[in-house]
Amino acid sequence: MTTSIQFGSKKIDFLVEYSARKTLGITVTPDSEVLVKAPIESSLDKIKEKIFKKAAWIIKQQSFFLSFQPKTPARKYIGGETYLYLGRQYLLKIESSKKDSVKLKGKFIEVHTTDKSKVKGLVKEWYLLHAKSKFKGIAQPLIDKFKKHKVEPDSIVFREMPTRWGSCTPKGKIILNPELIKAPKGCIEYVIIHELCHLIHHDHTQKFIDLQTKEMPDWEKWKSKLENLLA
Repeated sequence: MTTSIQFGSKKIDFLVEYSARKTLGITVTPDSEVLVKAPIESSLDKIKEKIFKKAAWIIKQQSFFLSFQPKTPARKYIGGETYLYLGRQYLLKIESSKKDSVKLKGKFIEVHTTDKSKVKGLVKEWYLLHAKSKFKGIAQPLIDKFKKHKVEPDSIVFREMPTRWGSCTPKGKIILNPELIKAPKGCIEYVIIHELCHLIHHDHTQKFIDLQTKEMPDWEKWKSKLENLLA
């Protein structure tokens, strides 16, 4: 069942799931959805009362997840369009050629191709290759740093995710969105550290925030930069 409450000017929608449990639990998912797990006998009024009491925390959690929601507007794959790479802006330059290639040259991302309909695929492949190359070099020192906590990711993989910059599976696999290659190094480090912290604390508790702050004192600066740059 989906319903909502009004908290000041903010409307909070939430999904209620009833089950044979003794306590009421509230979770904010990475997609900013609010899930309430409630005992079968719970009244809707009591649930809404609980949501209202936790409203400030819920809104804070939803805001926290915003940095993991890619919002970059769709780009056209035509000459002169602007593209980001490691936080810097470049112009797309397309030239006809006897073979396909993409390279960074001066202020341009140059695409040489036999067929202009291939440009989108070539650019996306170029971003993915550079993400794989750059991210591993950025991640390794951070992984080594976290070994003092007796944790280490099982692996790092790359996957396009429409609503996430990164995620961490229960088995310790860290998944990174290759679109992050468009952001500055500090933003990439922030997302990696965020996911490494999840190897220790699975939820966004105060202990999680404290650990993230200890490992990256200026994480809020890079979180803000990520939100503003790729918006």
